[in-house]
Amino acid sequence: MGAALGLVFGVGVFLVWRACTSPPPIRTRRSWHDRMTEQLAQAGIEGVSPGRLLGASVALGLTAFVVVAGVSRVAVIGLAFGAFAAAAPFTLVRSRRRKRAVELREVWPEVVDNLASAVRAGLALPEAVSQLATRGPELLRPAFARFAADYRATGRFADCLDRLEDALADPVGDRVVESLRMAREVGGTDLGRLLRTLSAFLREDARTRAELETRQGWTVGAARLALAAPWLLLLLLASRPAAVEAYASGAGAMVLLGGGATSMAAYRLMLRIARLPAERRVLR
Repeated sequence: MGAALGLVFGVGVFLVWRACTSPPPIRTRRSWHDRMTEQLAQAGIEGVSPGRLLGASVALGLTAFVVVAGVSRVAVIGLAFGAFAAAAPFTLVRSRRRKRAVELREVWPEVVDNLASAVRAGLALPEAVSQLATRGPELLRPAFARFAADYRATGRFADCLDRLEDALADPVGDRVVESLRMAREVGGTDLGRLLRTLSAFLREDARTRAELETRQGWTVGAARLALAAPWLLLLLLASRPAAVEAYASGAGAMVLLGGGATSMAAYRLMLRIARLPAERRVLR
């Protein structure tokens, strides 16, 4: 008994030592280009690369800086509004991304129902997915039409699913695609039941999220109004150089920069407090 206890204790000490001395697992970090490419896909914006988006941001920022600085004759005010203008393209992408996520959340149950009906009718999985190009929701028909054309050209179901997954760039889409991939590779007779269960879960999740987003809407609206109001007032005052002479001094510039930093910090904090947990694409 004593030898067994000593052995267990020794193994425990060894495992603790290995846990403390082993290097941490290497986590691959995606580049800004990859993250921005995914966000553009999730926003449904095609034909715009991250480089073009960055170029548009720089161009808007410089234009706003020149215009506002020329009108107000105060460089720091032009710099502030140039920063706001430079952030506008990325804000637009995030806004369209959130809007498209809400729209997708509402139409995915219909997609899953169509797939379940096709599987129950005896269609093969490639045909069941391809027919969504004509029977599926309008929002997703282009993506499934590309899948259908891709499958007709190559006949490689797994590769076509990979490209469909990248085009959809949606967590629910990842789950649906991986379910189809598993059913194709390992077979099984419960795919129809799985899809019907997934459809019911998606509808309940969409209903719950819609209620929560409605209740949090006033918080987000108040945060945006509180951020925009003082800067809109400053923009109106900028048309009168005499009213903004105080900001031409060093102290005035510090007040303006401090106010901008405080406004952005408070805005981000309010959005973080009101933010709902978002699904992540864990199956990429």
